[in-house]
Amino acid sequence: MSPLTILYQDQHYVAIDKPAGMLVHRTRIAEEAEYAMQRLRDQLGQHVFVVHRLDRPTSGVLLFALSSEAARAMCEVFESRQVEKRYLAVVRGWTEEAGVIDYALREEKHKEAQHAVTAWRRLATVELDIAVGRYPKARYSLIEALPETGRMHQIRKHFAHIFHPLIGDTTYGEGRHNRLFRDHFAIERLLLMATELSFVHPYSNEPVTLRAPLPTEVTVLFARLGWE
Repeated sequence: MSPLTILYQDQHYVAIDKPAGMLVHRTRIAEEAEYAMQRLRDQLGQHVFVVHRLDRPTSGVLLFALSSEAARAMCEVFESRQVEKRYLAVVRGWTEEAGVIDYALREEKHKEAQHAVTAWRRLATVELDIAVGRYPKARYSLIEALPETGRMHQIRKHFAHIFHPLIGDTTYGEGRHNRLFRDHFAIERLLLMATELSFVHPYSNEPVTLRAPLPTEVTVLFARLGWE
């Protein structure tokens, strides 16, 4: 088993490049699955504490604390929205050049909807000579998303709400487009990557920016789509 890629480490925090398909921590739904918290604990030989989360199918920057005190300090930074998160995603269709999605989301059906905002901009587009449904060609956009809040599945739900679902999203996406990427590009993952996390360090008060490189299969895909 290869070690997790460590992007940043000091005496208080450690950040990894979480692979797609890996849970952040054990859940009742998938107790037997491999998860990042245990892998990192075993790799470092010490306890680690969850600061924030990424969806299981999302890859990229994931930050942990090395003590409960450091975890509390960083959670306060997240809760006060003094963190900037950047994601790259591939979505169905050609989006507008930029926008803000302000649409409240429910984490569970019986709970009240919570305020949720995602700013975004389009970076590139592509049109493929592949028929999907009644359309002779398929169009896709590469977008950068900057969620201002941190609701469950926020980016995935928000882009589905504006009719540009993420490619590879088996919950909120569209199966025909997911199959196109599987069949033509061998992409079997959600195309959502947490590429950057910026914050002011709670102990040093210095700005910190953590970046994760794109996974190999994503860089290969982007090259094939002309998004180099």
